[in-house]
Amino acid sequence: MERFRYLEGVATVRLDENACTGCGMCGQVCPHGVFAMENGAARIFDRNLCMECGACAKNCPEQAISVTPGVGCAAAIIAGWISGSKPACSC
Repeated sequence: MERFRYLEGVATVRLDENACTGCGMCGQVCPHGVFAMENGAARIFDRNLCMECGACAKNCPEQAISVTPGVGCAAAIIAGWISGSKPACSC
């Protein structure tokens, strides 16, 4: 899973930068490095790395993060890995 990329432009993860207090929990729990800390607050480093697991939102004490788990067609990515083809959502 090196250089794991999600389908471009479909991840639902959102960060309310005004609500973020900079605890860094999102970066600690994110398995793909979606978040980075900058000037004492979190920011979304690369939205397309998000696999929509929801760990960031569940662990944000300020509820500054929202994500709808599974919306971005994880099944398409898994099917692409299995078949060796480029992931395509057939929704």
